[in-house]
Amino acid sequence: SSPSGAGKSTIAGNLLRGDHSLEISVSVTTRAKRPSEIADTHYHFITVPQFERMRDADDLLEWAEVHGNFYGTPREPVEKAMAEGRDMLFDIDWQGALQLQEKMKADVVSIFVLPPTMTELQSRLHRRAEDSEDVIRTRLANSRSEIERWREYDYVIVNDDLDEAFHNVSCIVNAERVRRDRRHGLFEFVSNLLTEEPTL
Repeated sequence: SSPSGAGKSTIAGNLLRGDHSLEISVSVTTRAKRPSEIADTHYHFITVPQFERMRDADDLLEWAEVHGNFYGTPREPVEKAMAEGRDMLFDIDWQGALQLQEKMKADVVSIFVLPPTMTELQSRLHRRAEDSEDVIRTRLANSRSEIERWREYDYVIVNDDLDEAFHNVSCIVNAERVRRDRRHGLFEFVSNLLTEEPTL
């Protein structure tokens, strides 16, 4: 997670291009599509009534209202990926991250991306050139309350240099994959290793 403009989507995109064992969880949203976005790749763009039906049917693993629009994670693709042992990447806000942590704490690794300064955050939002001034003002106004949630995350990255931030996130993902409690079959492997007699 991060405030808008801190770089979470850019880092996520770089991570997906470099790590083919990761896949993105494509969220649903009621906000308008930006010119650079591709429907069903960046988001599933839906109407408010469609969103409400999904929410009410418990088809969303998490959902939140962010900057006046609804966002949510469809439940079925995530549960299918987890059952198959695949790693999912979530590009979501703090509200969604908190819900995922509450529901699936043992399976969630949370990373918060901070901007180096508020001035740089504002500059990035303007450089993106995909939102109106009103939208940028709303996102900046909300950024402080979003940043205040940083303590709720497992890891915090300051995105002052994109390459370094990406490297740090990659290291976190790789380290988490080899944690003892995430290594399926490790107990059996070690047991077999200890009973094996050398053949030299």
